[in-house]
Amino acid sequence: MVAQPPVSQALVPGTELLRPQWLAERIADMGISWGTANSRVSGTLWWCMAASSLVDPIVAAIASGRPAFDPALEHIALEIRPDGGVERVLPEPHGYLVGAGPLAIESWSPITPSPRSTESAGPAPVVPAESADAESGGCCATASVGHALRHTLSRVIPVVAEVSGAGAASLWAIVADAIGNRALDIGAEEAGARLARDVAGRLPVPRFQDVGGRTFVRRISCCLVFEVPGCQMCTSCPKRPAPEREALLADVAARG
Repeated sequence: MVAQPPVSQALVPGTELLRPQWLAERIADMGISWGTANSRVSGTLWWCMAASSLVDPIVAAIASGRPAFDPALEHIALEIRPDGGVERVLPEPHGYLVGAGPLAIESWSPITPSPRSTESAGPAPVVPAESADAESGGCCATASVGHALRHTLSRVIPVVAEVSGAGAASLWAIVADAIGNRALDIGAEEAGARLARDVAGRLPVPRFQDVGGRTFVRRISCCLVFEVPGCQMCTSCPKRPAPEREALLADVAARG
């Protein structure tokens, strides 16, 4: 799936993701952009972009030992593209959780957890700075970010599923692959796997495979782009027969 270039963005609060009407309008915008009237397809494409934008800065922070921002909807803003997609997810000022390393733990103070929402499937505990174990490489801090991300995903995914008609399990799988891809982009596969394990719940842990001397995410999700008129199935799509997929990936690896 190739994201289409943005022209300009609008900034909206993260809580818009809980408004079915707003979400339906953004998914419809995505459908118009891609030329499909199928809300399940446009909603899945929209979620692929939104999930990637959400986890990208979190994975990068964990991998580098920097503070990860609190992904609670009340503490983030969304840059919305003209096609309805989420270009970036930004923290509000001071909206940071304890980072993933000793320096981050010493340099930042934790935020106060958001009140539990009625849409939430569970609480999002935040680990105080003094509770993080510096000698363990920030594992407690990473777990805190993971729990907060699970809280957000548990609120948003049911709304996306309701509005688009996509299955909740497939939307969770998209998040796992997004974490894997973002981790692979920066050469930090273990950081992505660690974040996914700390999110836990219904989130699978991303898987990786080596083909032709190059590492790829062994995807478990499908973006449905091949159902868009004029588009083809992704090279790494899990719906391809395994031998065909591996041959295509080997060709990508050979071309560098």
